[in-house]
Amino acid sequence: MDKDKGILNNWQDWKETLGTAVNAGEGIGLSEDTINSVSYRVGSFLSSFVEPRSKEEALLRDLWKEANEEEQRTLAKIIVRMVDKK
Repeated sequence: MDKDKGILNNWQDWKETLGTAVNAGEGIGLSEDTINSVSYRVGSFLSSFVEPRSKEEALLRDLWKEANEEEQRTLAKIIVRMVDKK
């Protein structure tokens, strides 16, 4: 697979991959608070160290960088809710 065409290069694939991770966390008994905390930490990492590969990811990064910590935690929670397919 061409590394520039990875699974996270497509917004729908990105959401599905994140949804799978959220569902796996729920499956092993992680609480909603723990999942949201991990989502916040992943968001912080991605915004600092990973270059966006789509316009949607660029928008998320820009929103993240503008937000204060409370707003970032809210954004992380909203993203988890968006991708959670129970």
